[in-house]
Amino acid sequence: MYTTPEYIRPVIGISCGDLNGIGLELIIKTVTNSRILDLCTPILFASNKAINFYRKSLPENNFNFQVIKEFTRINPKQVNVFSCWEEDVAITPGQLTEAGGKYAVLSLTTAVQALKNGHIQGLVTAPINKKNTQSEEFPYTGHTPYLKAAFEAKEVVMMMVASNMRVALLTEHVPVTAIGPFITKANIVTKLKLVEESLVKDFGIEKPKIAVLGLNPHAGDEGLIGNEEETIIKPAIKEFKHQGNSIVQGPFSADAFFARGFHEKFDAVLAMYHDQGLIPFKSLAHGEGVNFTGGLPIVRTSPDHGTAFDIAGKNKADESSMYAAIFTCVDIIRQRAEYAENRKNPLKKVTNRLLANAVDERIDLD
Repeated sequence: MYTTPEYIRPVIGISCGDLNGIGLELIIKTVTNSRILDLCTPILFASNKAINFYRKSLPENNFNFQVIKEFTRINPKQVNVFSCWEEDVAITPGQLTEAGGKYAVLSLTTAVQALKNGHIQGLVTAPINKKNTQSEEFPYTGHTPYLKAAFEAKEVVMMMVASNMRVALLTEHVPVTAIGPFITKANIVTKLKLVEESLVKDFGIEKPKIAVLGLNPHAGDEGLIGNEEETIIKPAIKEFKHQGNSIVQGPFSADAFFARGFHEKFDAVLAMYHDQGLIPFKSLAHGEGVNFTGGLPIVRTSPDHGTAFDIAGKNKADESSMYAAIFTCVDIIRQRAEYAENRKNPLKKVTNRLLANAVDERIDLD
């Protein structure tokens, strides 16, 4: 199936997130699951002291790891911790501190450099807090814009992924009052292209079905409650249909769309703004949602929640989303490998399809 060893069990880097959030607790709980080492070789980007701080707060967790300072020392049969810093750092669970953000950024940037250098094949990011990470040295509102800049991607798309739905966003961390100028035909067409490409390459869907939500209540009600659907969104869908290979429908009224379960009839949904897509996603994704950045040359996933300071350090965090993020990262790496292999040898893909659809020839003997 996959001939290259790293695609069978890829090396996955995991950034630690805010030191005072639930990130390290989630990571420890997740990588202790014996199935993780069957899926991949995990490398946590943090420090021995930070790991041990949270390890002690999880008395029932039997977590073993090795600390490395060089990637040549990776042990594929064990959890590895790449030491990003040696100094003592004050960890105060549940508190928003400068140190919490500083070392979250150090973990992230170290992991990204490892990704660029080919030491890891995928990245899973634990949650950060924008209030203590943004600075002159890190002028980004979150992981997605940073990764876009780091890998010089022209455009990316934030896509929330679960077993029963995928929701992509036209706009991300934009104030509601500032959404309007981003609702353009060009932006919608660009995002639809990214979503289509990702569904094909990252999820193995040859002819995707994509739904597009309206901007206004009741999708504008034919112009009675706003006209963006008629003047922008419908023309964008029409234009994309001439360019893409997907089945695209909409614009749909967001409330009725999710309430009637239409999200399960499509391979992905394009929402116009953050809460329009994420509120139904987090309500319907059964706690196992994953944040995936489409359009990057590398694979990056993340749990679909934040730092959760209110429960940090209390052994209350549910690792389901972190586990799903690692699994999804590995799955997309494998899918991209299969996609690349099929593109390199198109006859293999055609032959497999013909064999799958073949019907035994009936031979009548006289």
